[in-house]
Amino acid sequence: MTEPVTGAIDAAVLDRTEPEERTEPAWGAVVSLALGVFGLVTAEFLPASLLTRLAQDLGVSEGAAGQAVTATAVVGAIAAPTMAIVTKRLDRRLVMWILSVLLIVSNLLAAFASSLTMLLLARVVLGVALGGFWSMSAAMALRLVPMRLMPRAMSIILTGVSVATVTAAPVGAYVGDIWGWRTAFMIAAVVGALALLVQLATLPSLPPTAVASFRTLVDVLKRPMIRVALLVVLLVASGQFAGFTYVRPFLETVPVMPIATISLVLLAYGIGGFFGNFAGAFLAERNLKMAVGVAPLLIALSAAALLVFGASPITAAVAVTAWGFGFGAVPVGLQTWLVRAAPDQAESAGGLMVATFQVAIALGAIVGGLLVDHAGVASAFAYGGVATLLAALVAFLMGPKRAE
Repeated sequence: MTEPVTGAIDAAVLDRTEPEERTEPAWGAVVSLALGVFGLVTAEFLPASLLTRLAQDLGVSEGAAGQAVTATAVVGAIAAPTMAIVTKRLDRRLVMWILSVLLIVSNLLAAFASSLTMLLLARVVLGVALGGFWSMSAAMALRLVPMRLMPRAMSIILTGVSVATVTAAPVGAYVGDIWGWRTAFMIAAVVGALALLVQLATLPSLPPTAVASFRTLVDVLKRPMIRVALLVVLLVASGQFAGFTYVRPFLETVPVMPIATISLVLLAYGIGGFFGNFAGAFLAERNLKMAVGVAPLLIALSAAALLVFGASPITAAVAVTAWGFGFGAVPVGLQTWLVRAAPDQAESAGGLMVATFQVAIALGAIVGGLLVDHAGVASAFAYGGVATLLAALVAFLMGPKRAE
């Protein structure tokens, strides 16, 4: 994000920005960003798989414990669009190092939390790291590889998301049951430390190239197709996290699955998301409207299947897997839509998407928590199904045309 300045400063900024494209890719640095993303997503997903034990140990309701997700999301929504502005004078590699340190600190605080307040503080710290890292990772990748290799670099970085999606929830549930939920957060802290070590060894110096401001965010937000895309993001993410945050209590109480089976179902969810990511990319290249509409529709159908036939362990497992496949396909289509809607301000559009996504996570977690505490776990799944169905309808009726 840049703001035009006058005179010699403007010329200096342009001179520094244009020649910066690399002739040789810094693949080690790209892999370090993938490791950072893996650590962040792992930490973000842990509460969903540890919720029951965590709530019992801290002496709070599952709905209250679920607000650990809310805290991360709210802070992440603020950090995403503002991180480039707050750190505009700092070398970008230093910023990434600081964000990785915050990831480690947040997991350690969670591991030693003695109250819900301390846990929420840990998740606030994670929100700063998460929002900042996500908002800057694409811009970092642009400076680490030649433009022709940018898609490959982004695919490597997003592999961290796919692997974390597959492993975080099931491993977290298993470790939490065997050694306790605190051990799961300690392991997440070790993962963050490994990512930081690789970043220290591989990230080159990347001085800031321009002065950031809020102007481009406002300009991009004025575009009609951007606003429609962000509405879809809001509906999909709020529905997703209203339901998924409470998937373990649902599986424990409705199909009455043992912990070993729940871990396998969560693993199937992650594997479904892994393949859904590739399926979403395949579909987005051919029909973008279908890509952004079919994915939330599949989530809605999965939620309906859980509500109607969820007492069957087999049906519940299949529905959760399909849910993971659908959600795995969501980011690819939405990111492609936003970039095509604002090709001249792709970074600002991406920042708005991250902020909206985090707001939606907070909304979903709050609504889901209230529903769980007052109407039972099934009501959170009902909200998730309705919200994602509305997202699918908006995408099909108002989504991108073939030319966009």
